Amino acid sequence: MKPLLLWTDLLLWFLVAAFVLLFWWGRSQETLRRPWRRVVQSQIAMGSLALLLPFLAIALLDSLHFRLEGRVVSLFDLLTEPLWSRPEKSYSAPLATHLYIKEFIPLPGGQKVWDYPRLRYGGAHLQDPSQKWPDILITALSGGAKGGALWLAVTGLVWLKLRRPPRFAWQAPFLVLLLVAILGGAGWALSQKYHLLGTDKVGEDVLYQSLKAIRTGLIIGTLTTLITLPFALIFGMVAGYFGGWLDDLIQYLYTTLSAIPSVLLIAAAILIMQVTMARFEERFADMALRADFRLLFLCAILGVTSWTGLCRLLRAETLKLREMEFVQAAKILGLSEPMILMRHILPNLLHIVLIVVVLDFSGLVLAEAVLSYIQIGVDPTTYSWGNMINRARLELARDPPVWWTLTAAFLFMSLLVLAANLFADVVREAFNPRSER
Repeated sequence: MKPLLLWTDLLLWFLVAAFVLLFWWGRSQETLRRPWRRVVQSQIAMGSLALLLPFLAIALLDSLHFRLEGRVVSLFDLLTEPLWSRPEKSYSAPLATHLYIKEFIPLPGGQKVWDYPRLRYGGAHLQDPSQKWPDILITALSGGAKGGALWLAVTGLVWLKLRRPPRFAWQAPFLVLLLVAILGGAGWALSQKYHLLGTDKVGEDVLYQSLKAIRTGLIIGTLTTLITLPFALIFGMVAGYFGGWLDDLIQYLYTTLSAIPSVLLIAAAILIMQVTMARFEERFADMALRADFRLLFLCAILGVTSWTGLCRLLRAETLKLREMEFVQAAKILGLSEPMILMRHILPNLLHIVLIVVVLDFSGLVLAEAVLSYIQIGVDPTTYSWGNMINRARLELARDPPVWWTLTAAFLFMSLLVLAANLFADVVREAFNPRSER
C-alpha cells in the first residue's frame, strides 16, 4: 500500500490547515473574538455546525488516498469495505432481499420459474425472507443503542474532564450528534446485512455512492470559493474605493464576462481540457489522476466565471463606505490607502462576503448536479450527486421506477446545503457591524 497525493487532496488539506491557523490567530484579535462569541452562543449555529462535522469528517477521510493492489482507494474506502465489496447483480430496493427485476429461476427438477431471485448478500443470512422486518427492527435498535451509548460515553468522559459546562451553546450540538450517532449506528448495523439504500443498475450500493459524493460536493463548494474570493474582493474594493479609470476597467471586465453564457463557457473549457488530456495521454493514463484533474479544472472554471456577482455587491458597498466619517477621518490622519482598505473597508464587507459565499457554496453544490446532467460536469467515474441524478433520470422512466438513487442524492445534498445556510445566517448576523444585539 503506497500513499497517493492527488491535487484536490492537497488543496483540501491546505484549506483545513489555513482555517486552523486562522482560528489560532483570531484568538488574539478581539475584533474577531467578539462576533464569534455571539456565534457559539447560538443554538442554531452550533446545531448546524454539529451536522456539518460528519460531512467534513467523511470528506477528509476520503481525501487520504493509497494505491492498493493496482487500484486507488482512500482511507474511507478501507473503513467502509462492507459497502463496496458486496455487489449485487442489478437493481435492488432499500432493505430488500430480492432483486428488483424478474428472471428465470432454475428449480431442482430442471424447470424454470419467472420470479424475483434472492440477492447474493442483502438478507442472505435469513433462511426465511418473511422474517425480514423483525430482523431489521432488532438490528436497527441494537445498532442505534450501541451508537447512542458510545456517544454518551464519550460525552461523559469529556464532561468529567471539563468539570463545568462548556462556554458555548452545547444543548443543540449534543442532541444533533446524539441523533447522528443513533442513526449512524443503526444504519451501519443494517448495512452489514442489507443494502440500506438499495443498489443501482450494476449492483453497487447506493449508500456508498452517496457518502463518496460528499467529498466531491465539498471540494466544488470550497475550492471554487477560494478561487472566487480574491477576484471579487480585490476588484470590488479597488473599483469602489479608487473609482476613475480603474472603476471603468473593472466594470467593463465583469460586464463582458457576465454577458457570456456561463454554461457555454464551461462547456468550451471542458472540451479544451479533454482535448489536452487526449493529446498528452501518457500523462493522464491513470483513471484516478484523470478524474481528479477534471474535478480540479471544473473548480477553476467555475471560480473564474462566478466572481462577478459578489464583485458588484462589494463595489456598491465600498462606494458607500468610502464616504463614511471614519474613512474620511482616517484619510485626514494620514493613514495609507492599503491600510484603510484592510482596517476600515474590509471588516465592513465581511457580512456580505460571508452570506454570498455560503449562498454560492449551496449554488455550486447544486450547479454540479446540473452540469453533470448535461455531461459537462465531473468525470463519469467520479462519485457525485450530479452523476447519481443524471443516472436517475433514466431509472425513473422504468416500470416500476427506480426511485431510491434520486432520493438518496436529494437527501444528502439537502442536509448539507441546509446546515451550511443555517450556520452562515448566524455568522453573517454576528459579523454585520450594523446589526443589533
